Amino acid sequence: MKRLGIAPRPNWQPEVERLGLIFHSPEGRPYWDESVCYSFTASEIDEIEAATAELQRLCLAAGQFLINNDRFGEFRIPEAARPVIRRAWEDEPPSIYGRFDLSYDGVNPPKLLEYNANTPTGLLEAAVVQWYWQREVMPSADQFNSIHEKLISQWSDIKPYLKSDRLWFTSMPNDEDAMTVTYLRDTAQQAGIQTSALFVREIGWNRQRREFRDREENRIGSLFALYPWEWLLNDFGAAILGTYCP
Repeated sequence: MKRLGIAPRPNWQPEVERLGLIFHSPEGRPYWDESVCYSFTASEIDEIEAATAELQRLCLAAGQFLINNDRFGEFRIPEAARPVIRRAWEDEPPSIYGRFDLSYDGVNPPKLLEYNANTPTGLLEAAVVQWYWQREVMPSADQFNSIHEKLISQWSDIKPYLKSDRLWFTSMPNDEDAMTVTYLRDTAQQAGIQTSALFVREIGWNRQRREFRDREENRIGSLFALYPWEWLLNDFGAAILGTYCP
């Protein structure tokens, strides 16, 4: 692995904004950095991918251990939510994505810093903005990830599990979350799924029909939420647990 210092594109701000990365400089400090890039060998890429697959296996095994041994209380998971978690785990519906944050120096094996499997961002940067940067700055090189293609493929696998002919997307009304959800909507649409979007605060609950509604009073049958599960339980707990459909 090599860390290479390069000159940022003189027009990088409008270029990344054109692709949706409007949150590149929070509080005036650039978050998107084009002054450095990394070069990997094929064997290093293989090592990272193998480590990722093994970490995913271990995380699933850890989840199974927690469920088998009823360790929910140690994570302060409410009693009422536990049967829902067990049923969802046993049904094994496909998930869409998660993000491993790894530490890797090209010498020692990759180490896991964090697994954000609930509300990961960084998709737009890794799948789209980085790809266009690479095509413009280093056209003879290649980007080893295939996030965009795999997202579309995964949405195709998820489509039969949807409880309605439309999938709603929701998040908080900040630039990063909203643009991440916008990108995810695009990949879902490329997989043939009809989509709509609304912010979390706009989700309604029809008590009489016991169903979630959007702003136009359409029933929300399936929802992707870029929103922490603990917040969902806090904000919609009674409704979520009362309307869960096995």
